[in-house]
Amino acid sequence: MNVHPDAVVAGAEELRADPDVVLGYPADRLTGPAPLRLGRRARLRSGTVLYAGSSIGDDFSTGHHVVVREASTIGHGVSIWSGSVVDYGCVIGDGVKIHANCYVAQYTELADGAFLAPGVVCTNDLYPGDARSGALMTGPRIGAHAQIGGGVTILPFVEIGAGTLVGAGSVVTHDLPAGVVAYGVPARVVGRVDDLLDAELRLRARYEERQRAACRT
Repeated sequence: MNVHPDAVVAGAEELRADPDVVLGYPADRLTGPAPLRLGRRARLRSGTVLYAGSSIGDDFSTGHHVVVREASTIGHGVSIWSGSVVDYGCVIGDGVKIHANCYVAQYTELADGAFLAPGVVCTNDLYPGDARSGALMTGPRIGAHAQIGGGVTILPFVEIGAGTLVGAGSVVTHDLPAGVVAYGVPARVVGRVDDLLDAELRLRARYEERQRAACRT
């Protein structure tokens, strides 16, 4: 494990890290001392790189080849799966789960308990290559316990309300209120989470549909 001298690890004896993990990787954007602060009981798998200048709470875990850039604040009990990147200046609450191959753009905010399924992309630049747009970069804000489906793309400045469910493959171009179900390109509200069919009932209905189809053949 490569630990930069400025890295601060709470409860270092509780840290479980694979040999090629890097803690406190220097960030060119930072001027002056800016230590990485890592909480207790972290589990960091091979290829993980945590930049200087970020603060990460207790019980943090990563899959393989995870990058967390500088000046980000991450709460307790956060998990980031393999191949995902959290860019600089992000704010991530307690209990957030970021699945594999996600990109969390600069200045994105994920509130407590939010979940990103595999392949979610958060963007932050309205007009890439435009200097003024670059100066105003702002990632999306995703509310507490919101669930973002696989392969969803979320545009800059968008706010997704607490507890909202976004279906797989959607492109979220506008704000979504709390507690709704939305999907499509662009994503549109189609109902409320409270009205969703119970998952067990839905699976049972699917099984029965397959059984009927098999009988017909």
